[in-house]
Amino acid sequence: MKALSRGVPLLVSAALLPLGAAHADEGMWTFDAFPTQRMRSDFGWAPDQAWLDRARLAAVRLTGGCSASFVSAEGLILTNQHCVAECLSDLSTPGNDLLAKGYVATRRSDERQCPGQQAEIVTGIRDVTGQMKQAIGAATGEAAVKARTAAIATIEKATCPDTVTSRCQVVSLYGGGQYKLYSYRKYSDVRIAWAPEDAASKFGGDPDNYNFPRYALDGAFLRAYENGRPVATPQHLRWAAREPVAGEPVFVVGNPGSTQRMLTMSQFAYQREVNLPVTLAMQSELRGRLIEAMGVDAERKREATDVLYGVENNLKRTIGRVKALNDSGFYASLAAREAELKAKSAGNAAIGDPWSEVATAMAALGAIDTQRRFSQPEGELFDYALALVRAAQERAKPNADRLPGYSDSALPLLEKNLLDPKPIAPWLEQLTMRFSLSKAREYLGADHPQTRLLLGRESPEGLAERLVEGTRLADPAVRRALWNGGEAAIAGSADPMIVYARAVEANDRRLQKIYDEQVDGPLTAARAKLADARFAAYGDSVYPDATFSLRITYGKVGGWTENGAAVPHRTTFAGAFDRATGAEPFALAPAFLANKAKLKLEGAFDMAYATDTIGGNSGSPVIDRNLNVIGANFDRNIHGLRNDYAYDMTMARSIGVTTAALEQALRFIYPAPALLKELHAR
Repeated sequence: MKALSRGVPLLVSAALLPLGAAHADEGMWTFDAFPTQRMRSDFGWAPDQAWLDRARLAAVRLTGGCSASFVSAEGLILTNQHCVAECLSDLSTPGNDLLAKGYVATRRSDERQCPGQQAEIVTGIRDVTGQMKQAIGAATGEAAVKARTAAIATIEKATCPDTVTSRCQVVSLYGGGQYKLYSYRKYSDVRIAWAPEDAASKFGGDPDNYNFPRYALDGAFLRAYENGRPVATPQHLRWAAREPVAGEPVFVVGNPGSTQRMLTMSQFAYQREVNLPVTLAMQSELRGRLIEAMGVDAERKREATDVLYGVENNLKRTIGRVKALNDSGFYASLAAREAELKAKSAGNAAIGDPWSEVATAMAALGAIDTQRRFSQPEGELFDYALALVRAAQERAKPNADRLPGYSDSALPLLEKNLLDPKPIAPWLEQLTMRFSLSKAREYLGADHPQTRLLLGRESPEGLAERLVEGTRLADPAVRRALWNGGEAAIAGSADPMIVYARAVEANDRRLQKIYDEQVDGPLTAARAKLADARFAAYGDSVYPDATFSLRITYGKVGGWTENGAAVPHRTTFAGAFDRATGAEPFALAPAFLANKAKLKLEGAFDMAYATDTIGGNSGSPVIDRNLNVIGANFDRNIHGLRNDYAYDMTMARSIGVTTAALEQALRFIYPAPALLKELHAR
């Protein structure tokens, strides 16, 4: 079947629900507040606590920004290929492009460590709202932000003194209406075990992205290690390489990144009128610059393929957001939702008028928006430099006085990301840095003090070339020496990127102080009142916005009806061969073509299901009621792009690769008999 057009108008659906009135398949629920009675009423069955505990302990958060799950007793992790693409690219060399050709470890000793990757499993969730609110007390503005940051650092350190194997994270829910302490068992040695060719995972490319029917083999396997050995994971999901059944209930367990369903209308207006237009222009231009630069030679294409994929994915998501907020009917529905909550809260003196408080904060944000957006250049080498400069400053302070991201509980992951070896492409660093600096000059103006701070008397091109060619931060040994040397090493460094980071860092802190005082502090107070208003109006049917913390959502396998035609719930291998044209992005991977005769062509490939997912859910297991994993979530359809702001139950669908498709790939396309034996062990 021909792929659906992504130019679908974002019309208002009758199923667009007021926030808090969660029904049927809507909701990114925390594990300590699963709506058991509601699901039992809608589906005739709901999981018990033992089921939820097992699913929680099998769920994995990958610190690279994805979700995953344990699928064997020996630390084997199922996720998406696009979640390990950076790892494959980092492990590649000019003569060995692992991203393009895929990777199959024939022995455990062939499994290779992914730089910067860490796997985390939730072992406990505790409500710390009382402690947090007591710590913040009556403080306002920057003082409230500092009190909140200090309380978080203190709670995390007290709960997780062992930072080698554990991590604690206080998560703000409902915009600060609740605070939960998530405790994690972490594994810092994560290795790639199996991944298909990039052409198999990304078949259809950008035209098929956020669309369905889909034919993407977007699956991969990692393995968690500790002390050089695979970890024991008895609480794993069972592998079930079976066909998805239309109408069957499924669960998606993962870490959705960020939603904005609890924003007020002044915040939506800021997104529509200030933030998104600039973001759209920036992403579009960066995409063009990347494509042009990658056309120079094959090596550049290899080095930047995964970067371009990320830019195109973000651009398409931004386009969907822009369309949603510029759709008059959809925007009116958001206003009606706010009006309903205001009406339900009228006369409640304890709540007052937080909407006006938010509007004042957003006006303050608008005044510094351009400066904050362009306060520093972009690029991995500059990120290394800034993190090293800041870490040296912050580590010298008491734990409770540090910036977020530099507390004792956060430092181990920061150190890992800084010091793990990974390749740096100088041409790509220069492109990224000069692009961001040129945009800073364009939006701020050539005579703005911040432009003069960023550029001095140099051009964006000349400054980027001088810094990238002169720095030694691409060498992990140099980074380690600066990390270990602390403030003295940073102060004494003549590395041009470190010198530059020292020069611009103070201005970034200045802007942060303004933001904390005029925006974050007031928003913290206002959002707590808004949370109270929602609880009073809707009770415990309110679920929090996504925060890249563990959630569970449920729904049914199924397609939808569009323009009078039924969209099926699954695709097949035969459909992939029919859709192939031989030209990118519709060229089938070589291994597919070579092994076509071995395949069950009518077997399931990808599937659609009505669950509430978003970015960050990539790699999440799709689980049936018997705790069998039957797929790995990797996308949503074009109708799901508006779900950042409000869930539309009519045509929004999640998309996953089936375990049936991955089983065929493991048997016939990219043979991995040892993995198959492990997956089917009982």
